[in-house]
Formats: sequence, structure tokens, C-alpha cells
Amino acid sequence: MSSAASAQPGRIRVLKEGIRKPSDQAVGPVVYWMFRDQRLRDNWALIHAVDEANKANTPVAVAFNLFDQFLGARARQLGFMLKGLRQLHRQIESLQIPFFLLQGDATVTIPNFINECGASLLVTDFSPLREIRRCKDEIGKTTSDSLTIHEVDAHNVVPIWAASDKLEYSARTLRGRINKLLPDYLIEFPELQPPTKEWTWSMDEAIDWDSLINNVVRKGAEVPEIDWCEPGEDGAREVLMGGQDGFLMKRLKSYSTDRNNPLKPKALSCLSPYLHFGQISAQRCALEARKVRKTYPQAVDSFLEELIVRRELADNFCYYQPHYDSLKGAWEWARKTLMDHASDKRDHIYSLEQLEKGQTADPLWNASQLEMVHHGKMHGFMRMYWAKKILEWTRGPEEALSISIYLNDKYEIDGRDPGGYVGCMWSICGVHDQGWKERPVFGKIRYMNYAGCKRKFDVNGYISYVTRLVSSTNKKRKRKAEEHLSEDSI
Repeated sequence: MSSAASAQPGRIRVLKEGIRKPSDQAVGPVVYWMFRDQRLRDNWALIHAVDEANKANTPVAVAFNLFDQFLGARARQLGFMLKGLRQLHRQIESLQIPFFLLQGDATVTIPNFINECGASLLVTDFSPLREIRRCKDEIGKTTSDSLTIHEVDAHNVVPIWAASDKLEYSARTLRGRINKLLPDYLIEFPELQPPTKEWTWSMDEAIDWDSLINNVVRKGAEVPEIDWCEPGEDGAREVLMGGQDGFLMKRLKSYSTDRNNPLKPKALSCLSPYLHFGQISAQRCALEARKVRKTYPQAVDSFLEELIVRRELADNFCYYQPHYDSLKGAWEWARKTLMDHASDKRDHIYSLEQLEKGQTADPLWNASQLEMVHHGKMHGFMRMYWAKKILEWTRGPEEALSISIYLNDKYEIDGRDPGGYVGCMWSICGVHDQGWKERPVFGKIRYMNYAGCKRKFDVNGYISYVTRLVSSTNKKRKRKAEEHLSEDSI
């Protein structure tokens, strides 16, 4: 373990400096408002909150605010998140750190909680998404002048503001900056210290996790839960390190050669749900991967490129480009070429309903859409083809981008993520890419087609794989529904 007891100063930003009056006697407690990094282990924001509390000899607590269907999240995403939080609640309270679940508008619930417990410091984790940033700005304005607010980037290996102070053009321009800073930031985590002062203030109601989860799953049943990944920190660790089927222990060797083959999903890390909800730290994944680099150098280097450079490039884009999910966020050359070709004749125009149900003339595209709808995860290679075809089959680039983001956020287990927004923007708007040979509809945006996919992998094999996957998933859901009916009738 590192001998340091706190996060590096470069990982922490002061969003608001509280003003203490001479008459103030005791220092109020520290509250960590957890949002993006939903874990106990390897969490720089939690380490910082406990460290600050212990330095000031004051108690510390964790508060999580549950937004009502955040950006359209359904049973699939909210159920996974809440089951992870239920596990986290048990683990965090075993360290004598209380966990409070708030529900509603965070610009109201967080200030109310802070006022009621008399907090002097609010620690938050970092998200580049505008809704969360707006929340933090509002909370800073509506809370007492005596409250200090710290933001800790516990999600990225290199903090977003340390890696770059501007919108980066591509992975090439960010990679060198990140690699230069990795020796400072890709370090082992210090051990989380127990709080030295007991928290005495409490809320009246215990958290009824079962009712909460059942309610969310029922309300969002249109997009049902998935069963191929176990929610929570323990499940995340098993996927990364498990001896039976763990990525680093069993599956890493084929990552560099097979990760772009949709027929070999096991070649992927399968960590995206856990990284999205912060149930595992990207830094922990990188530290463990480096330990096996001597055995699989090419695979580890490929994995670290995706895990660090590409993920943090997506955060950079969403942080420094306010229009990260619209045509306004595209580079000027891309915007111009897309608008020049917006009125080009399309061979097909499909409605949102047809696209959502996978009812196009392209069986490969239909398979990718159904994989996402039923499995909650589309293979990364197919997601590029999928989004580019939406550009080809809709009335213009704005509609294509809107539909691709809507479907991605509705069905992907890791929807509403910078990686998803950037994936759609790359495919449709050429973000982090370059201009290519001009052609109808696409202009200079990179083109992909069915014939190109056939050259890369067994297209018919993939379509058959998805057909079997959908059939198996539907049978399991039907069986589960019948079990619930029989339980209800007892």
C-alpha cells in the first residue's frame, strides 16, 4: 500500500471555499455526495472525504441522491445500480460510515441534507455531464457561505483537468499528455482509514432496498433487467480477476486479436457496466493489468489504450464541449459536409419505431439492434456500423444523432455515458476522426457497409448468434414471469 493517506492535490478541485466566522466553534461534519463512483474500495473521493473529516476531528457520511429515471434510465440500468448500492450500503456501514439515500431533485435534497446535519465540507465525485455540473453549480449558490465544496476526479486515472485544459482533437493529441502524467497518478491506493469520530445525526427511515428495487423494476419494465453481469463491487472484481472466467486471469490473451470480432464477445473485458456505474475503479483495472504485462504485452497495451486514453478522451470531449450530444458539437468540417449532403436521396427512410424493433431490410443491422434491446450490450464494432446506418436511413444528421443516442441510452446497460455520446458522435459526426473520400449522404464522414463487415467477420454467424441469444433471453424472462405469477398466487 502507498504510504500516502489522501488523494494527490491535483485530483481535487475547490468548487467553493467556505467562509468561517471567528464565532464558529466546532467544525461541522463532512458529507460525500456520491454519484458516479459507487464503490467503497479504490475511491479517491471517499478517501479524501474521510481524510478531511479525520484531520478536522469531525464525522463523515455518504449521501446518494436517486434521481427519478435519470435521463430515461429504465429497469435495466436502475435495477443494476440499486442492487450495487444495496451491497455498498452493507459494506460501507461495516466501516462505521453511515449511508443516506435521498430521492428527488438534488438541488433541493442535497442542500436540505447539508443544512440539517450542519456539514462544513461537501465532497463530490466528478462527472462531465451537464445535468450533474448544473446541479453542483446550483448547490454551490443555494448553500450557506460557510460550506466548502471539493470535487474529486475518482473516475479517471489522470484527472480530467490535469490531463488537458482544452478540447482535444483526437486520441493522438491526448495520449502523450496522459502518458506523461501516468507515473504521478497511476499509483496504488492508500488504505481507507476508519473515521475517528462517530456520526450521531440520523434520518428517521431505514432504506427498504427490496421495495425500492421492485418499484423501479416494475416502473421501468419496458426495458427489463439483464442477467449476464452480477451488480456490485464483488461482481466487478470477479469479472476482472476471477479465476473461473476473469478477464485478466482467463480471457486477456485474445483481447488484442479478437476484440473487434462480434462473434467473440468473451474477448472483451465485459467491464463496461461496472466502469460506468463506478462499481470498479479504472485505476484498479489498470494496476492489475500492468502486473500481467510481461505475459501478454500486446493485449495489456491494447486494453490500457481503451481503458485510459479512449475513455478519458470521451470525458474530455463531454467536459470541454457543451454540445457533446448534438451536431453543434461536431468539428466545422464535419458539420459542413453533413449539411451539404443532408438533402441527398436515401435508399431507405425508417421511422424510430421501425428502427427500434429491428425492422429494416438489413439483417445484420437488425441483429445488432436486437442484441442491444435484449442483451443490454451491443458489440463495439457493431455499434459503429449500427450508428452509421442510422445516418443513412433517416432524414438528416440531426435526426440520426438524436435517434442513435435515444436508443443507446434506453437499451445499453452503460447508456448515458460519455463513451456512448462520443461513440455516436464519432460514427455520425466524425468526432475524433478525419475527413474521408466524399460520397452521397455521408459526405466526408467515414463510411461503413455490409460488404466491409463480411470481409472482417462471419456476418451470418453473428446473425445466428443473436437469434439464439434473443430466443434464450426471451425464454428466461418468460420463465421468470411465470415464477412471479405463481408466487403471487400463493
